[in-house]
Amino acid sequence: MINPAKRRSVLGWLAAALSALLLAGVMPATADDEHGEHSSHKLIAKGDKCVRDEDYMRRNHMKILMHQRDETMRKGIRGSQDSLKNCIECHVNPKTNSVASSKEDFCMGCHTYAAVKLDCFECHSSKPKAPAVGMNPIVTPEKKPEGNDKQSSMSGKMRWQLQAKQASLNMGEGVK
Repeated sequence: MINPAKRRSVLGWLAAALSALLLAGVMPATADDEHGEHSSHKLIAKGDKCVRDEDYMRRNHMKILMHQRDETMRKGIRGSQDSLKNCIECHVNPKTNSVASSKEDFCMGCHTYAAVKLDCFECHSSKPKAPAVGMNPIVTPEKKPEGNDKQSSMSGKMRWQLQAKQASLNMGEGVK
């Protein structure tokens, strides 16, 4: 005859195992919609299509981002279509202006669902860079930097700003 304490212990383990199996069968049915997709996470994108196929991106986006990181850090190659900046600009949530500040945001939604740590934004901003607004007080409309192309225009502006700053410092010294 089996010891009653041992029988209770075995029955307890069986009940726990059966409960776990039942919950495992119910959880996927509640988490996914009829197509097997996670229903609470909607694809947010500004463009018509992603730079790659959606299924490919779900499985391999981290490899693409790491490859782009290596290209940028080791070879100085910037501005690729695979850059994190482009991903953020396209997938930003208009409500939060972020991709990782809440579970409704593009990156955080999937990473929360998949229980995967999202560490890109420990160093990078999860918000798109806002366009610069305002006017530089040193560059006046009367005196514009010379040059038509972007490079000479930028160097001209910088040179003109430096000259204006030096002139203002020199004026201050002459007043003493």
